[in-house]
Amino acid sequence: MITDALISASDQVMALGPSWLNADSLIESFGAYALIGIVLVVFIETGLLFPFLPGDSLLFTAGMLVAQEQLDFPLWLLCVLLFVAAFAGDQVAYFIGHKAGPRIFNKPDSRFFKQSYIDQTNAFFDKYGGRAIILARFAPFVRTYAPVAAGVGKMPYRHFVSYNVIGALLWGVGITVLGYFLGQITFVHDNIEAILVLIVFVSVLPIIIEVSRGWLAKRKAAPAGDATQTAAQSPTDPKEIR
Repeated sequence: MITDALISASDQVMALGPSWLNADSLIESFGAYALIGIVLVVFIETGLLFPFLPGDSLLFTAGMLVAQEQLDFPLWLLCVLLFVAAFAGDQVAYFIGHKAGPRIFNKPDSRFFKQSYIDQTNAFFDKYGGRAIILARFAPFVRTYAPVAAGVGKMPYRHFVSYNVIGALLWGVGITVLGYFLGQITFVHDNIEAILVLIVFVSVLPIIIEVSRGWLAKRKAAPAGDATQTAAQSPTDPKEIR
């Protein structure tokens, strides 16, 4: 019975077109398999490198529909399963990056991938690891690829698991509960994506500033390095000028 329900929900996910972007239509399309469908979408978005799904609005809308008794399962069950799906999804994505990443990035002269990308990713997660994994949950597309980048950059697994637990709890459970209590407010429901993006932007603004400073410093250092190299190579002996 459970296997049949999973297959049915999965088939409905794959059969959907533009309604991927509409949480209400997505949940309605699942029908009696709404619970399984919602959980499956969260796992696919976070674990199978498929970012084109309405993760934030799906969680919020699911919580709202439970509060309105349009979904016939309890909030606690939805939250538990969403936490498991969000946690497991990032675990899968991390191992994809950890296992497949080195084989992809081991060609320094590759057109699209370079060894330096691994070093940069590793340095980024060494500096912002916890915040990056947690905050990435709230940013579309970023939440799909952040755990992969953590795996590629070989973030210590113990650290990743800790951040993954917090991120899955705050995102998977937090937004669902928020939808349960606030979803009936029209303004909040209609602008949930914009509100979440604004919150994330404010949260990651210090990281953006720091990265921008590093990029500008590197840009300024490059001409200075070229000038120094040119000066070192230029002849200084008057006899050589002749």
